[in-house]
Amino acid sequence: MDNVTTIGLDIAKSVFQVHGVDAVGAVVIRRKLTRGRLLWFFEKLPRCLVGIEACSSSHYWARELMARGHDVRLLPAQYVKPYLKRQKNDAADAEAICEAVTRPTMRFVPVKTPEQQSVMMLHRVRLMLNRQRTQISNALRAGPFVRVRSRRADRAERDRATACRDQRRDRHEDTG
Repeated sequence: MDNVTTIGLDIAKSVFQVHGVDAVGAVVIRRKLTRGRLLWFFEKLPRCLVGIEACSSSHYWARELMARGHDVRLLPAQYVKPYLKRQKNDAADAEAICEAVTRPTMRFVPVKTPEQQSVMMLHRVRLMLNRQRTQISNALRAGPFVRVRSRRADRAERDRATACRDQRRDRHEDTG
């Protein structure tokens, strides 16, 4: 375990899959770790390159591992997929992440601070609320019994009604 140079870490809710290789690419570590044992495991390891698939919780784990001296890189999920050799499971994902993180032309996601993540969350919530508001107004307009109309449509109908009333009055005055 002392000669590990690169680790692929597949994160999940409670069980994490670790795949580690040495300088020649031979598999040194292949194991499952629970959430409570993950940081303890990485504290025992010498400094190495750790690849994690980018998601919202990966930024937290990246910050924790960087605080323990490891070189952590986050990879977009679509860049890891081509390195899968067999069916998709946690062990195969960790192996693919380990393989992908060593590629020289790989693009990485920068690790976000908690403040950056909270701003991103606010933008996402605002976007979601705007979409929901649009959905609700469209649903009300499409309902069979409810008539929700714009002010412009109401004004146009009032103008038509006024014009019709004026025409009838004019006709009535002409005949009388």
